[in-house]
Amino acid sequence: MPYELVKKAAAEFALDKAVHYVAHDPERNLFTLLDFASRVATRPEHKDSIRKLREHFQSQPLILEQAKRLAKNPKMLSKFMTNWVASNMLVGKTVRENLSRELGVAVPTLILVDPTSACNLRCPGCWAGEYKKTDSLEPELLDRIFSEAKELGIYWIVFSGGEPFAYKPLLDLVANHPDMGFMAYTNGTLIDEKTADRLAELANFSPAFSLEGWREQTDARRGAGTFDKVMQAMDLLRERGVLFGASVTVTRDNVELLFSDAFIDFLVEKGVVYEWSFHYIPVGRNPDVNLMLTPEQRAWLARRVPQLRREKPILIADFWNDGEAVKGCIAGGRFYFHINAAGEVEPCAFAHFAVDNIRGKSLKEVLQNPLFKAYQKRQPFNGNHLAPCPIIDRPQALRDIVAESGAHPTHEGAADILEGELAAQLDRVSARWCQEVERLKALTGS
Repeated sequence: MPYELVKKAAAEFALDKAVHYVAHDPERNLFTLLDFASRVATRPEHKDSIRKLREHFQSQPLILEQAKRLAKNPKMLSKFMTNWVASNMLVGKTVRENLSRELGVAVPTLILVDPTSACNLRCPGCWAGEYKKTDSLEPELLDRIFSEAKELGIYWIVFSGGEPFAYKPLLDLVANHPDMGFMAYTNGTLIDEKTADRLAELANFSPAFSLEGWREQTDARRGAGTFDKVMQAMDLLRERGVLFGASVTVTRDNVELLFSDAFIDFLVEKGVVYEWSFHYIPVGRNPDVNLMLTPEQRAWLARRVPQLRREKPILIADFWNDGEAVKGCIAGGRFYFHINAAGEVEPCAFAHFAVDNIRGKSLKEVLQNPLFKAYQKRQPFNGNHLAPCPIIDRPQALRDIVAESGAHPTHEGAADILEGELAAQLDRVSARWCQEVERLKALTGS
């Protein structure tokens, strides 16, 4: 048996035992396990990380309350640890790094896939709103994508759409790959008791529910009754110990609400473990620059999120403002890329351009496409990682990339961000943000 597989199997065994030990009595055994880990750790940075984690758990009792709820499904905790840590971080990381050197391009950590463009809602401003609603990937094609991903060392798949739960074969396909981790951005309206039971059984799939705020804000965009359906779906998953999160689209109208103490506390009480924050980007259905965060709001958010991370027992990712953590833009195959429901291979969920279709090529082949190479040779797009994005922070970069690679727009209107009035508006927005970034740097000393 190859050494890497032996290492993976040993790590999976140890992590599985550790998870079941903690799940038996989270409040006591979690700290016992951390103490043991600190004693056996050999590197100073590992000991320091364990110490900080212990202090954080002690100062945030709600984390232990969440651990107790999640302990209802030790199988899911174990799957998360083995699939993410053993498969993705141990074996997968080595495979990806070796392959990257061989190919001369990045091999990403995850793939974002749209199984279908069909959706039971019609939300204004949806980033995927202009894709055809009749597109779907064949189950056999998705199964091939997952199998090829593992050969490349990629064990993390994220679903978007469309509405992933409108794709009937979805959970059967997930069941075929128990050694992978799956997440889905979902409107939550199609998760019933039967689906919740299946998710608990699978234990390697975490839904992230889309919210706009409270009932008033969510129903105004997504339709009457949507908020209550999401709350019911959250309750079903929490009762079964299924790990789930929230996904929010941040606009100039809702930013203070979404990141208020009251709303974050509400998410924690509902059992939300993580929140992914997406700044509104003017692509898709009826793009509107006036919904984008103002530079002052974005700067406020850059200060607010770190504060919430210190004070609240929830993992928050603010993708545009977290550029410093990942050294800039993660798209174009650097850390991830997007396959839409027509099979078009896009650099980003918000950059709707492609040169390849997965139906005609393998994953290994599409990673080497000229669009991704044009991205990667320019990354990072800005020396200041608080302005990482080639769409809203350095829009000329995206224009150059598309022209150089010969990429085509993947739906009608996708090219509007490259020229005309929308492009001019993005130039003005990016210029204002770059000025604000300098002020923010001066304030924070970063």
